[in-house]
Amino acid sequence: MKALSIAATGMMAQQTNVDVISNNIANANTTGFKSSRAAFQDLIYQSMQREGALTSESGTARPVGIDIGLGVQTVGTVRLNTQGGMLATENSLNVALDGRGFFSVIMPDGSQAYTRDGSFQLSAEGEIVTMQGYQVDPGLVVPENTTAVEISEQGLVMAYVENDPVPVELGQLSIATFINEPGMRPVGNNLLLATDASGEAQTVNPGDPGAGLVRQGYLEASNVNVIQQITDLISAQRAYEMNSKSIETADQMMTSANQIR
Repeated sequence: MKALSIAATGMMAQQTNVDVISNNIANANTTGFKSSRAAFQDLIYQSMQREGALTSESGTARPVGIDIGLGVQTVGTVRLNTQGGMLATENSLNVALDGRGFFSVIMPDGSQAYTRDGSFQLSAEGEIVTMQGYQVDPGLVVPENTTAVEISEQGLVMAYVENDPVPVELGQLSIATFINEPGMRPVGNNLLLATDASGEAQTVNPGDPGAGLVRQGYLEASNVNVIQQITDLISAQRAYEMNSKSIETADQMMTSANQIR
């Protein structure tokens, strides 16, 4: 009887599903977080009778076969890169992307990482950095005695120094886009890495075709729909229970068969 192993794969798949949903709910208030969903596919089939097999000498053939599936498996977690809501912060170094793209971050080893979290701060040297202290690419330094920082929708960063009415241009805040954004690999700390699946990063300016705009004084909220996640959680629980019931039923059938004398 294959029902025991088949139902076991279903229970393991729903365990993964609940793990993904739980992570979504846990990050409902994480800046720039994108929710994920677990994707499944059926396993190989054991063919007991082939479709099209001859059933008589006159040439009649079987219209359907007998194919027994061996269960289900998780094939991936798909990240849903829909736009999150905008939260006003009144902090001039907080920026949100309205549309496609990622901010580029220089990691301590010199490699590149990417984020939708624009809650930037100043380092002791005046560099614009992430909450972990990683430098935002390209490296932008705010002069001493700066009274205000302005960031345009196109990513142009300017600073007003002391009483000078003419702002100083600090540089251009660029963003990165990818052909396959769900193919990026999350590594925690609101950071993602480029992979072979995502393709190489294309550096563009905010507002370019296919790129989002920068909104100063805002942060992008998580795109997690808590109501939908709770609904999905209930569905996953019911599916787990039904697979558990299948195992119980198969066990009762095997017990009945063993008791036949």
